[in-house]
Amino acid sequence: MDKYLGGPVIPTLFKLLVASVVVGILLAFFGIQPVDLWRDFIDTVARIWRMGFDAIDWSVRYIVLGAVVVIPIWLALRLWSFLTQRSS
Repeated sequence: MDKYLGGPVIPTLFKLLVASVVVGILLAFFGIQPVDLWRDFIDTVARIWRMGFDAIDWSVRYIVLGAVVVIPIWLALRLWSFLTQRSS
C-alpha cells in the first residue's frame, strides 16, 4: 500500500488532511465555494466540447465551399484528358 500512496498510510492521510484544511481556508478567504469550482469545471469541459464541434463545423464549411469550385474543374479536366487521349 505504501507504494501507491507514496509512503505509510497514516502519515499520508494526515498530510492530505492538513493540506485540505489549509487549501479550504485559503479558498474560503477568497470567497470560493466548492460548488462554484465544480460548476466552473463542468462549464469549462462543455465549452471545450463545443469548441471542438465548432472547429469541425468551420472546417467542413470551408471544405464544401472549396469543393464546389475544385470538383467541377477536376471533373472537366479529367473529361478533357479522356477525350483527347481517345481521339489520338
